[in-house]
Amino acid sequence: MPSLKSLKNRINSVKSTRKITKAMQMVAAAKLRRAQEAAESARPYAVRMAAVLANLAGSAKSGADAHPLLAGRSEEKVHLLVVATSERGLAGAFNSSIVRLAREHARRLKAEGKTVKILPVGKKGRDALKRDYGDAFYGKPIDFQGLKSVGYAQAQQISERVLAGYEAGDFDVATYFFATFKSVIAQEPTALRIIPAEIPAAPEGAETGGASAQYEYEPDEATILSDLLPRNLTAQIFRGLLENAASEQGARMSAMDNATRNAGDIIKKLTVEYNRSRQAAITKELIEIISGAEAL
Repeated sequence: MPSLKSLKNRINSVKSTRKITKAMQMVAAAKLRRAQEAAESARPYAVRMAAVLANLAGSAKSGADAHPLLAGRSEEKVHLLVVATSERGLAGAFNSSIVRLAREHARRLKAEGKTVKILPVGKKGRDALKRDYGDAFYGKPIDFQGLKSVGYAQAQQISERVLAGYEAGDFDVATYFFATFKSVIAQEPTALRIIPAEIPAAPEGAETGGASAQYEYEPDEATILSDLLPRNLTAQIFRGLLENAASEQGARMSAMDNATRNAGDIIKKLTVEYNRSRQAAITKELIEIISGAEAL
């Protein structure tokens, strides 16, 4: 049985841990509100961008001179996986779920005889993938350590890196992995193909039924697409970073809440054990005193 001193030290240690987890939960809750607002504000822009691209792609995608970011290449032998995770841990299964989805995708591609390259964005994803896929890393991993929050400049940095690699012929298909924010307790790992651009047939929010509207573009569709497709790539990456930021804070808030509750349960159990041990020690001393008195 542990001594009273060791039990008291354990209780004090768990109490200190509970203070830390409670503070981290409150910080995550404060950051979550801002991150969630940013992620939700970016969604309408992505929806309207998809609507414009879907309208333009209808005629431009089938042409012989279709933009490569839209039509892709005839052979899809080399795949780039852009895996976006956080710089810090203590966020439950947030990072591991994204990495797990990327691993499953990589294994499936390798089983089909494809070549896989990985561009980690974030320290946790880099560390998790380094052991199994370190030799498949595409150049230097990207991280944003020291930044309080990621913005459009960071999304543009990733976009320029991906576009330069695609133009150089380093890969044929690029897929972006991140977590879509649903709620504080639900973050959905998402795989989005960004090259060639994944254009939905019927964008969310578009009206169904009836005759579709006809648009005339000036200049022509091909010229607009050559400027819009790189912007769409950056917008999709930026949206994924915002979704990740909200998902990370939601997962951390939930994980720290569970840790705080578990710490409270451990403190209760240790306190009961401490009181029982203390009572047993007092009873033993009383018995010794009474036995000594009777012997006299």
